Amino acid sequence: MVTGILQARMGSSRLAGKVLLNVLDNKPMLALQIERLLRSKCIDKLVIATTLNSNDDPIEQLVLNLGLDCYRGSEEDVLDRYYQAAILFQADYVVRLTGDDPLSDPVLIDEMINKIKDSDYDAVTNTIQPTYPEGLDVSVVKFSALEESWKNAKLSSQREHVTPYIFDNEDKFQVYHYKQVKDYSSMRWTVDYNEDLNFITAIYESLYSKNSNFTTQNIYDLLETSPELKEINSGFIRNEGFIKSLKNDEIVN
Repeated sequence: MVTGILQARMGSSRLAGKVLLNVLDNKPMLALQIERLLRSKCIDKLVIATTLNSNDDPIEQLVLNLGLDCYRGSEEDVLDRYYQAAILFQADYVVRLTGDDPLSDPVLIDEMINKIKDSDYDAVTNTIQPTYPEGLDVSVVKFSALEESWKNAKLSSQREHVTPYIFDNEDKFQVYHYKQVKDYSSMRWTVDYNEDLNFITAIYESLYSKNSNFTTQNIYDLLETSPELKEINSGFIRNEGFIKSLKNDEIVN
């Protein structure tokens, strides 16, 4: 069973409630991302994992309205949230997804799932040695690797960001770093600030009405012909949240 687990919550410190902010009329960002993820041919079950905080009730309601499964768990220990959801839904492989990436690429996700299923790797990721835009970040891990992380991860950054224990211990885990030939890692397609939301809205307004199944290549082509769109949210640091958590790292158990 390949289980996609999409973490989402309302309590973002940089852009509160961002996952339910509308990108198009009556189309919140999370719903649009889910729409893209459901095109994956290799994810057997998509689960949205939110917190027990009552502020996240609207996320659960949206997910249930879409006919999907919602798991609610720890707000701070996201690794535990993933692990408990993976057990509940009997995952053999877990695809880690985050609710601030509304341009998720189902084709890329399927390629990475096939890579791990056809190999002995414990994890396949495009996040550590990035060549894709920030916002197409994906990690696929075996349940056994997730379970070992859950048992042994001690640092707050490893509990909050789910996969760092694996990538910090490549002597224990076989990790494949998934890359593309052309490096687009300077592009920013994730949402942490209003400028990011404005960028995502511009992409959807340009492409969605013509083809709701628009591809990553369609986005690249649009940015090639309209390079000014990239300036909307330029200047932010990649993986800012993870870098901040490393600065505040502490042993939590």
